[in-house]
Amino acid sequence: MIEYPVPFLTKAFLVLALLALGAPVSAELSLTRGSATTIANSSSQTGPEWLYTLKAGESFTEVASDLLIKSHSAGRLLQYNAIENAAMLGEGDRIRIPLSWLKRQPNPARVTSVSGSVQLISGIDGRKKPLIEDALIRVGDEVLSAAGAATIALADGSEVRISPDSRLIFNQLTQYGKSGMVDTRLRLNHGEVHTRVKPVIEGGARFEIETPSAVAAVRGTAFSLQTGPEGTRLQVTEGVVEFGAPNRSHQIPAGYSATVASNSSSKLNIRRMPAAPEINPLPLVLKQLPAEMTWKSGQTAKYRLDIFETESGRWVESREVGGNRFDISRLDNGQYVVHLAALDPQGMAGMPGIVPLEVDLQARTASLITPENGGSVNDDMPEFRWALNGENEVARVEIAEDDAFRNLVASSEWAPGTAALPSRPLSPGQYYWRVVTEAGGNSVATTQPRKLIVNGTLPPVRIISINYIDSQVRVFWEKVDTAANYRLQLAEEPGFNDIIKEATLPDTTAALRLIPGRRYFVRLKALSDGPLQSRWGPGRELYLE
Repeated sequence: MIEYPVPFLTKAFLVLALLALGAPVSAELSLTRGSATTIANSSSQTGPEWLYTLKAGESFTEVASDLLIKSHSAGRLLQYNAIENAAMLGEGDRIRIPLSWLKRQPNPARVTSVSGSVQLISGIDGRKKPLIEDALIRVGDEVLSAAGAATIALADGSEVRISPDSRLIFNQLTQYGKSGMVDTRLRLNHGEVHTRVKPVIEGGARFEIETPSAVAAVRGTAFSLQTGPEGTRLQVTEGVVEFGAPNRSHQIPAGYSATVASNSSSKLNIRRMPAAPEINPLPLVLKQLPAEMTWKSGQTAKYRLDIFETESGRWVESREVGGNRFDISRLDNGQYVVHLAALDPQGMAGMPGIVPLEVDLQARTASLITPENGGSVNDDMPEFRWALNGENEVARVEIAEDDAFRNLVASSEWAPGTAALPSRPLSPGQYYWRVVTEAGGNSVATTQPRKLIVNGTLPPVRIISINYIDSQVRVFWEKVDTAANYRLQLAEEPGFNDIIKEATLPDTTAALRLIPGRRYFVRLKALSDGPLQSRWGPGRELYLE
């Protein structure tokens, strides 16, 4: 490991900074088009400034109204810029605005992904609640991760990924009106964060993470930060980070790591990070999993591998691996980024090798084995068997009363196996069953249904109530599972030896017209689509006065 002393790096960065002063950059101040006079001297009295460029369709008055606090008017801003008439300004013209004149307002961060157990602690009342996707995080709130991880998007599009066993406090989340400038200050009490910060606007924007032993301030970079009882460690993968003990920071460029110990000396130790491993090419689209990822062997025996979901930033997996291969598995369909970094002897990750990949698994229709189509079973918990024809698939059996599966009676749990029992006992009757396979979380294939008879007899039908309305009687009875229809009989004596009316009905109610002053008796039985039927239920007397 090559170590660079702090004085050497400080001198190098000082030379670069002096050279940069001679080059024009977009953040430098310039005269506004149409201004014939020099810039007013008030700038030296107001502190830092920001240079705003008028966009198409914007007027000076609208911009001043949107950005300035009430105590500073558009006229005063014209005077500050030594401009006599706002009509002289148009698209592309630049306006110098003191930062102290800009509106400031809290701008909450938003949670883009959560995995595992993560808590949000309110900065208002200290209450804890589970952190959920799309939740807003405001000034004073804390995120406490246990075995989980979370990705949080800030107002300017910067991203913070919080690893397991971390505590992050949001001390400042300020936006300067509609200017696009933000002032973000976080405190990492313990744990680890991976951060990608949008380039901040010169002259006022700020992004800073404080730990118990150090401070990291950036202006557009990617870095990771870990802190614990022993101190704080930083790895910079893009840009430059101002890092060190409070008021003793140094610039740490991409490709270097730095450590500040927790002891009183607060000595800054800077090292060159291990180079990014050379990862062998992978197919751009993975059609099956697991897929083997390999890289060229180096001097390092251990590596850190992280997988992130591209769209949400969700931290899918993080682990240490040895050797020069890893099986990518258990990923849903979607786009991901894999980071692989060598670990130095102190266990710090080096520059990551980055591989984008897409998973596109397609489920295939299973092959049904037993029971056979149209077969019958005597068991109310029959076993269903099938064969899977795809890779990395899970499946479940579904059981319904009709072949369109509008009424699902039972199912099994999703599992990679090829056999299952129904989730509850099946009453005697006729059913349909099928197997649904799933791959990649969103690709589904479904078999054709098979008919199944569960042997036995259907339960008797019990009449619930009888309503009399004028010369009409309405009869209601209980529904019987697996019954397709019901047989109704009407007689004038309780033995039902002389049936005066018989009908097959699909519903659980029927209306009868009776002759007043005569006694009748009604009973029902359940019928299935198959050969099964119930015994006759008990008869009920009907009498219409």
